[in-house]
Amino acid sequence: MLYSMTGYGEASLSEGRLQVAAELRAVNNRYLKVTLRASEPYNLLEPEVEKVIRKSVKRGTILVHLRCQRPALAADYQINAVALRSYLAQAKAAASELGIAPGELLGQVLALPGVVPEPSSASLDLDAEWPLIERVLSQAVARMQQMRLDEGKAMAAQLLQTRDHVAGQLALIRARIPLVADAYRARLLDRVRSALAELDVNIDRSDLIKEVAIFAERADVSEEVVRLDSHLAQFQSAAEEPESAGRKLEFLTQEMFREVNTIGSKASDVAISRFVVEIKGSLEKVRELVQNVE
Repeated sequence: MLYSMTGYGEASLSEGRLQVAAELRAVNNRYLKVTLRASEPYNLLEPEVEKVIRKSVKRGTILVHLRCQRPALAADYQINAVALRSYLAQAKAAASELGIAPGELLGQVLALPGVVPEPSSASLDLDAEWPLIERVLSQAVARMQQMRLDEGKAMAAQLLQTRDHVAGQLALIRARIPLVADAYRARLLDRVRSALAELDVNIDRSDLIKEVAIFAERADVSEEVVRLDSHLAQFQSAAEEPESAGRKLEFLTQEMFREVNTIGSKASDVAISRFVVEIKGSLEKVRELVQNVE
């Protein structure tokens, strides 16, 4: 079961006067990175938000937009009497020196910092609000994960289809291997006969056999074919594991490229070269896909 690293989920709930909405967007990343965008002081919840996401997500960059609103009540608007008295005392002293009526400064004094605090800062309790925020986040994560799972199923089908195509090309290479030495021997005999036709010279048959044996050993790709076949089987198993195995698929894809490159460099055969080119094209598609698998 594969999960795509891209997805989207949102959720919202209200409880009492608190309204919470969360929006999650997931994009590619080799590791897990959570970024929270929220107004103060909710941005301080980023460690808790990351804990919720880590329960379900293993890789990817998760952008979290959190909106929390609590409509203010009349009781939330309170004047800081201590700050007001301090400012007024200073304002009266300054007004006396300047010959200004103290009452004219009252509007300016009320606008000074700390006299009339914001309602949110006066009544906010993050610990009390966190349970609702956590429920909203969990719902948004679940919806994002469902979208990632749906996309992952489509990716898995395409990956396995491409894997089967590679396996088919590999079967053609396996069938071709025994014919490579025979073809080389035929070409070698033709060249020798052509070169010695006018000289009336006989060549030792054992020398030809030795030359063909050396070529066959040098061009033998049986071991690489066996390893590539094993990687293909492991790839299918990893794609069908209960948990998404993006890193394992990336590693297997890298190893398959290694084996097919070796096959292409060792097998001096036109037909095998064509099969190798076909396999490389398919593996390139696989590599692009697995980079988006969690």
